[in-house]
Amino acid sequence: MKTRLFEDMKTALTEEKSKLEAELAGLSHRKPRPNEAGQTFAVQYENFGESEDENASEIAQYSDNLSLEQELESALKDVESAMKAIENGTYGVCKYCKQVISEDRLRARPTSTSCIACKKTLTQEL
Repeated sequence: MKTRLFEDMKTALTEEKSKLEAELAGLSHRKPRPNEAGQTFAVQYENFGESEDENASEIAQYSDNLSLEQELESALKDVESAMKAIENGTYGVCKYCKQVISEDRLRARPTSTSCIACKKTLTQEL
């Protein structure tokens, strides 16, 4: 792989990591240690008041934030894995067929761990 590609991907991944951490910080707080599911953030529970309407709003908001937090944390984990792969020298190699992932795919999705052919096979898009 080209050194320039690795530099570009490392920059893109670092920027994405910062963005994801900022979004997570806005709706949750970082736990001192990950829980059994590997989550390192906990969604904050907003208190809008004591009436039934306010309680329903609290639950709805919490549920929405919890789903968003799980997606952001999963994306952050993918970014961190990709950054480790760059450091380990395994970045850009398909984890299934061990072939080099195309530069176009990596530029489009820097956290890719599979080539297009393997991804299509996995999602049955043949």
